[in-house]
Amino acid sequence: MFGLQLCGYERNNNFFWLRRKSGDFQVSDEEELLIDREKYLSHGVHIGTQTKHSDMEEYIFHVKKNQLSVIDLNQTDERIRSAAGFLSKYNPGEILVVGRKEASRMPLEAFSEETGAEVIAGRFMPGTLTNPNSDDFMEPEVVIVTDPEEDAQAIDEAVDAKIPVIALADSGNSLDNIDLVIPANNKAENSIGLVYYLLAKQLQEENGQKIELNLSDFRPETEETEEKE
Repeated sequence: MFGLQLCGYERNNNFFWLRRKSGDFQVSDEEELLIDREKYLSHGVHIGTQTKHSDMEEYIFHVKKNQLSVIDLNQTDERIRSAAGFLSKYNPGEILVVGRKEASRMPLEAFSEETGAEVIAGRFMPGTLTNPNSDDFMEPEVVIVTDPEEDAQAIDEAVDAKIPVIALADSGNSLDNIDLVIPANNKAENSIGLVYYLLAKQLQEENGQKIELNLSDFRPETEETEEKE
């Protein structure tokens, strides 16, 4: 289904692990999530759009009468675990996290500070992954994008460079050339921030470390007092 599936198998064992393990972390309603379900809800991670792409149907829990999709938080949680397990197989500098939209800037910069991953917050310059003569040229081993639509240039270049792509995807996003999806509201800063916080926290745990930053470092301050989860 995905553009990198076959070449990824041939290219490295880590990519094979991604394709094989992406569904191994099953979370039932009774099992403990990475964070309280109410925290997911209060940050709007479950809120999809009125557009529903066929690629995202399996990640949609319910569609309201107003056609607004509700994302399955169990699958969000499961995929954060899967992504963290895969990312732990790379050195921090081999991970590139990308987000063109302004709402992703704070979460991406915090994720980079916490994990050591490379970050492009804002415009993704053409040739960043494909033109060795470009001043912006980078050679990551894995790319994380915040929105498949907004970050299409990064995805296209990752495909050309045979780099696996992890993406936050909302209910209306296509999953073309996405190798592991984290279903989540990728429009709102609070939701994006919580997802990147949990991904950073889980990645640090996979690496035998504890997260140093707080949730409040990943998204705007709210009325509630935030502590390390």
